[in-house]
Amino acid sequence: MREVDLATFAVGHSDGAMVIDVREPFEYLGGHVSDAELIPMGQLAARVADLPRGVPVYLICASGNRSLAAGYLTGAGVDAWSVAGGTDAWRRAGHPTVRGTHAIA
Repeated sequence: MREVDLATFAVGHSDGAMVIDVREPFEYLGGHVSDAELIPMGQLAARVADLPRGVPVYLICASGNRSLAAGYLTGAGVDAWSVAGGTDAWRRAGHPTVRGTHAIA
């Protein structure tokens, strides 16, 4: 399993790395990591050709289970990483999430 801890993800995120939220739209709207692109897990296969190669791509979900789809993307040539603990751990660690255009704690 290719997984990164929150500290590693935070550095990548602040450096502008691509973040894909693999949750469902209603979950994403409830609060997500800023700049995360919504691609529900069920749509990853159809979108894999659109993803960059040669740079880290971080997948995040609610708790880290669905983002394990990073393994599938790795097999397709994407440098994909699952974020350990997901959005829930991100929030618990005190990092902000966004809902719409407004930051929430």
